Amino acid sequence: MTLTDPNQWLTTGRRVIEREADALQQLAASLDGPFAQAMAALLAVQGRVIVCGMGKSGHIARKIAATFASTGTPAHFVHPAEASHGDLGMLTKGDAALLLSNSGETPELADVIAHTKRFGIPLIGVAGRAGSTLLKQADVAILLPAAEEACDQGIVPTTSTTMTLALGDALAIALMEHRRFTPENFREFHPGGKLGARLARVRDLMHGGEALPLIAPQTPMSEALITITQKGFGVAGVVENGQLVGVITDGDLRRHMQGLLDLTAAEVMTKNPKSSSPDILAEEALTIMNDRKITTLFVTENNVLVGILHIHDCLRAGLG
Repeated sequence: MTLTDPNQWLTTGRRVIEREADALQQLAASLDGPFAQAMAALLAVQGRVIVCGMGKSGHIARKIAATFASTGTPAHFVHPAEASHGDLGMLTKGDAALLLSNSGETPELADVIAHTKRFGIPLIGVAGRAGSTLLKQADVAILLPAAEEACDQGIVPTTSTTMTLALGDALAIALMEHRRFTPENFREFHPGGKLGARLARVRDLMHGGEALPLIAPQTPMSEALITITQKGFGVAGVVENGQLVGVITDGDLRRHMQGLLDLTAAEVMTKNPKSSSPDILAEEALTIMNDRKITTLFVTENNVLVGILHIHDCLRAGLG
């Protein structure tokens, strides 16, 4: 085989993934008392979880802190080297520290460890070496399995960082499920992007108040056409006593083209139109519009008209 042999690349790639997958199996089997102790410590936190690590462990620490924060556990990443130059002030009583170091001997963590001891801050240590300084000093010590790194030389942080990342995810999801963190809670921390759009409710995107194209059943169609044009939705809702009794669409106008201006809204409208609750997912409302081949959906709550949703509102939000 040559160095440019695709088969060799595939062999290497599969070996790396298999080694990391095996390491994760070992990690899952190794979870025991210290994991439960870490959970108890994190649930007792009144402030924030401060996550620290250097190098590759620092990158993993950033991701763990972000996952905690987005799933209901307030958290920050603090760089250990910066901590020694003032950022220790970010770690205060009421917080908990989660320190990551595969060797357990990262010198930059020394000041952070000392700070937790000085102020009685709970310290959870994660390392891959039993008897290391970090695990000796930690209030809760989580020892990673002795799994080989993915490279044959055993020097590149690969399986060790994969296990640490998975351990952080395990803690975050266990905390999330214990707190009964809901999709609605999740959306509060993810208002942007595709994920935020998928969790948006109709009430988040709908138009209401003066923007609504509303007319009464007895409204002459000459006035109804003005309302449809001015409001810009291409439809008008026919309302009686606050309730939606009909809708006038472009199709209704075409069907009554002959003598249209001599008719009233009640004579042109489609009765009992489909409407939506403001509390359903906007994605569900978009499905309704697509299935019915319509571009707008009126929104009612307790039989009272409260809004209108246009398909363009969903598209602008990133749905579709």
